[in-house]
Amino acid sequence: MSEIVLDDVHVRREGRHVLRGVSVRLTERRVAVIGANGSGKSTLARLLNGLVTPTSGRVLVDGLDVRRHGRAVRRRVGFVFTDPDAQIVMPTVAEDVAFSLRGSGLSRAQVRDRVAAELARHGLADHADHPAHLLSGGQKQLLALSSVLVTAPDLVVADEPTTLLDLRNTRLIADRLAALEQQVVLVTHDLDLVDGYDRVLVVDEGRVVVDDVPAVAVPAYRTLMAAPVR
Repeated sequence: MSEIVLDDVHVRREGRHVLRGVSVRLTERRVAVIGANGSGKSTLARLLNGLVTPTSGRVLVDGLDVRRHGRAVRRRVGFVFTDPDAQIVMPTVAEDVAFSLRGSGLSRAQVRDRVAAELARHGLADHADHPAHLLSGGQKQLLALSSVLVTAPDLVVADEPTTLLDLRNTRLIADRLAALEQQVVLVTHDLDLVDGYDRVLVVDEGRVVVDDVPAVAVPAYRTLMAAPVR
């Protein structure tokens, strides 16, 4: 498993703190991050592959500072967005997955074989030549996941990947993430998805206020959300 270290991390945007004083060390295979809208949880997720850099403090992935070694970090850390349309960039399904391997040094045959294997793994082989943007919502998210996994990252960060999906596709994506060999950091509003995770971070007003197993963290989060707004 990768070692992820956030050391006294602050993130400021437009004069306000989005994250403040976050210090955690993550080595578990399955980590979930939960919190209200605007709590800072998605910003925390984006720190892990350099989509966001800290205003102060350090973020390290296996000793690599995301500020100074962003490209190397992104080779290790794959990122799945909430909206798969934000990730789909090529006309067809196979072309979109192959696009992730540009600059990999693989031959055309090797790219073709790796893409075919990844699509088959996620039940998209029959859609290889289909227009990517005409897929169903669940298929689009599987395509986005395939385009990340084809690069063989060590860590997959998924930022609310089921928010736009119906119940059936939510379970599908959740099950695929749970079955991955890779380390996973999942940001989610769906508290049922964190069952079985090794660790849950609760983020509130830019701080990690609970850091524990699901059986402790989820009830604490429910209590926090039931409290009167200050």
